[in-house]
Amino acid sequence: MAIHASDALTRLGLTSYLGRDRRVTETDLDNAHVLVVTVKRVDSSTTATLRDVSADTSARLILVVEESGHADVSAALESGARAILWRRDLNAQILLQAIRAVSGGGGFFPNSLQGELIEQVQRVCREVLEPHDLSFSGVTNREIDVLGLVSEGNELKDIAQKLHFSERTVKNILYQFTSRFNLHNRAHAVSYAIRSGLI
Repeated sequence: MAIHASDALTRLGLTSYLGRDRRVTETDLDNAHVLVVTVKRVDSSTTATLRDVSADTSARLILVVEESGHADVSAALESGARAILWRRDLNAQILLQAIRAVSGGGGFFPNSLQGELIEQVQRVCREVLEPHDLSFSGVTNREIDVLGLVSEGNELKDIAQKLHFSERTVKNILYQFTSRFNLHNRAHAVSYAIRSGLI
């Protein structure tokens, strides 16, 4: 992992925490799997800095935030953060847990931010996606309905009748789906939808 700290004392403290687990070593940014960045707060003013710091690396980002409670979860996620840690609560055990979680593809957030994150996701679903008939997968509800009926062996005319669409609309829905995901035919589309957990 690599460390980007605002001051030498903070860097020294983070480095000393790493010494407690021989599986975690500090390296340069080019070779790091995880990048720990210390910031005062996470808001729109720090996102540019975070993007600059993480722009030249594929390392997963952990933020250590000085001002507890001052973290815009959306801004942090847009900046590539996979974990947020409050500096006042930070100790070796918490840092190492976060590093293990993030390096394994997971995330690590304080409980208060987990609730906020859930609320933001629900708000995006309700206010942005649902009015446009979209889901987080980028697939419309109409596409999911049509693919579900195709997977059950329904003919196009039966699907059109059940969903109160014309056959042409059903064909267009299937065509748009197969084109967007570079699929070959309906069977491939259904297979893809099943593997992706859409139906």
